[in-house]
Amino acid sequence: PFVRMTLQVMKQFGVTVEQPVPGRFVVPPGQIYRGQPFEIEPDATAASYFWAAAAITGGEVTVEGIGTQSIQGDVAFVDLLEQMGAKVIRRLDSITVIGGPLHGIETDMNAISDTALTLAVVAAFADSSTTIKNIAHIRKQETDRIRALTTELRKIGAIVDERPDGLCIHPSRLRGATIETYNDHRIAMSFALAGLRTPGVVIGSPACTSKTYPRFFDDLESIRG
Repeated sequence: PFVRMTLQVMKQFGVTVEQPVPGRFVVPPGQIYRGQPFEIEPDATAASYFWAAAAITGGEVTVEGIGTQSIQGDVAFVDLLEQMGAKVIRRLDSITVIGGPLHGIETDMNAISDTALTLAVVAAFADSSTTIKNIAHIRKQETDRIRALTTELRKIGAIVDERPDGLCIHPSRLRGATIETYNDHRIAMSFALAGLRTPGVVIGSPACTSKTYPRFFDDLESIRG
């Protein structure tokens, strides 16, 4: 999805890319980028935390400025929440998630792996098991994210099977715990959602969210109600 998004933005600014065979991209010489007004969408990965907050709490969250015409792959995260039992209202310029009873799913998140951490925390509140697969590459990101998810989910009481390319989260009674972030912004933001339902969840090193979302905790507090 990130490659498709890049190609689409390049085209919008006047540069086309040829694809003679799948996986091969050729940029013909002599093209010139043309400056023009460009509206930047809200970040769909950052939005995932707030859609997930609605799913976990049974609340309702609308993210404006991103809708059915979005070029971002991570918008597909709401499809997974819908499969789990949340209600999703899609409009041209906004997406609303309304929480409800959550059920486990099995999903391949290779294409939207940045949101796998968010879904793993949501899965801890489902009434049946959730399997996330084909995300082995996230072991080599800011930290080994599969191992980190497994470790920290177990801290809050979840039953987790760690697998080479993902993990399986089983229903269990959750409890508060101090979460090690591994200086990974997505670990911090994902596990903050657990605290919306489970008292006593403490995020260690919360400042690591400044990498992509410095005001995350302020915004989360603003919707808490």
